[in-house]
Amino acid sequence: MSELIDKVKEAVEAIRSRTEAKPKVGIILGTGLGGLVSEIEERAEISYGEIPHFPLPTVMTHAGKLIFGKLGGKRVVAMQGRFHRYEGYSMEQITFPVRVMKYLGVRTLVVSNTSGGMNPQFRPGEIMIIADHINLLGDSPLIGIDESDFGSRFVDMSQAYDRKLIDLAERIALDEKIRVRKGVYVAVVGPNLETAAEYRFLRTIGADVVGMSTVPEVIAGVHSGMRILGLSVITDSCLPDALKPVSIEEIFRIAQVAGPELTRLVKRVVEEL
Repeated sequence: MSELIDKVKEAVEAIRSRTEAKPKVGIILGTGLGGLVSEIEERAEISYGEIPHFPLPTVMTHAGKLIFGKLGGKRVVAMQGRFHRYEGYSMEQITFPVRVMKYLGVRTLVVSNTSGGMNPQFRPGEIMIIADHINLLGDSPLIGIDESDFGSRFVDMSQAYDRKLIDLAERIALDEKIRVRKGVYVAVVGPNLETAAEYRFLRTIGADVVGMSTVPEVIAGVHSGMRILGLSVITDSCLPDALKPVSIEEIFRIAQVAGPELTRLVKRVVEEL
């Protein structure tokens, strides 16, 4: 694992040569949700390609930049673009930026994504606060890692999503008149969407929404001792008995429509940390 630590330190050194920013909050921006960047003040941008060992995103809506600056008066670093298992990346590569954030000083991680809604009470365009998750990726970013610099090997995940942050997000949503749900996110490999039978199975095991990201970063974040807040924009309805074809373009459109509310919510949360 010393090799991974060396890679992380090389990446941090390259970043430090470009900016002296010391962020305490990390933000991972999901598909179509990059609008938050415009709210970040005193901005400094570094392309992933300029950072040693950083993967490059292949999804068209993921710009591939680290954004440093201030949001709500707090020092933040935002990932404009993340990595997925379906792109062919390993768990180590997917979570590499989270490891780098830890060494940069990040202590709170806000992760966002888009998802398909399987709970019949949820509607496209709504935001769900992630209360818990189910990992069906068939892998973990902790496999093979036994290095105290990263964290304890046997990580307790009983409160992966910080309850005080959940309460804070709910209070702010009420104050801002943003309709939010709360539920369980299940991560699958993708990139194909699910069959009706698969949606039925995922709902049966306790998931409210389904997506293809987030869980690896959250596991790595908890492993690193970070407080985690997860937010998911529901972009399509995945009810097995009323299932209709959906295009990725429609998913992006719904994500962009919900973007301003998500931006407002995240900004207020960071402001009140």
